[in-house]
Amino acid sequence: MTAETIIPGLVGPGTQPENEDGATLDYMEMPRDMVTFHQPLAPEPEDTLGMEEAKALLNQMADDLANYKIDSSALTYSLNSLAPKDLGLINQIMGEGEVSIVCGTRYQAQESVLAGVWRVVEITGKDNQISDNIEVAAYPDSIFNETFKTAAETIELDSTFPEGVRNAPPVLSEIKDKVANYRAGQPCHAINLTLLPQTDEDIAYLAEKLGVGTTIILSRGYGNCRVSSTMTKNVWWVQYFNSQDATILNSIEIVDLPDVVRAAQEDILDSAERLSEIMEVYK
Repeated sequence: MTAETIIPGLVGPGTQPENEDGATLDYMEMPRDMVTFHQPLAPEPEDTLGMEEAKALLNQMADDLANYKIDSSALTYSLNSLAPKDLGLINQIMGEGEVSIVCGTRYQAQESVLAGVWRVVEITGKDNQISDNIEVAAYPDSIFNETFKTAAETIELDSTFPEGVRNAPPVLSEIKDKVANYRAGQPCHAINLTLLPQTDEDIAYLAEKLGVGTTIILSRGYGNCRVSSTMTKNVWWVQYFNSQDATILNSIEIVDLPDVVRAAQEDILDSAERLSEIMEVYK
């Protein structure tokens, strides 16, 4: 089994240093396109007659956003009982933002064009929808609470290793130590694999020992970033790709949630202002 089989993109151009000792770095082209905010094309007021429930929900959300603190529990707004036309207005105003999340077979989430405002759908079986909610938060609580629910608390280190594995064992020892001492809210500890001389066998061995987790997050804010949970608690793979889809950064982060997928307080305040501006036309 190769590293590419376990977690796509872990090996290939840009994932390893040019020289065996890692002393010389050949930086690849950085992403050229950045996703920026575009005001959604909201319908004319006369086209929203009969959509009072959706407008009331959006106005309430705008007020709540203005007072929301990023370290608070998520604010949840159920869309389950909305009529199709009301739901259509919600869809049009929310749009699709930079971050998409899949958590196992149960949850799918999409950040809206308003940072910190998430659409979270819970499903069971084959596309059988259980719930459809909007969550206001740095990151959806429902997915955060699910991600490491069955993850291991530590890593079992081996005394012998597969052929070709050279530099993974000390990396695993470092991860084991950091996981044991990590406490929620502490700063991230990052291990930049791009700067280390790692063989394909090293990467495959790391992936096998850490396990493949339940959550995959794609962020398209500046270029492309893929964040994957592992089956070891608070351990994430974080990969950045350039405009040619070559890996420019491949790292392991020990943290409760990588910063790249977390909305900030200023994002929430900006979203409150933008949503208020959008809804002003309907008052």
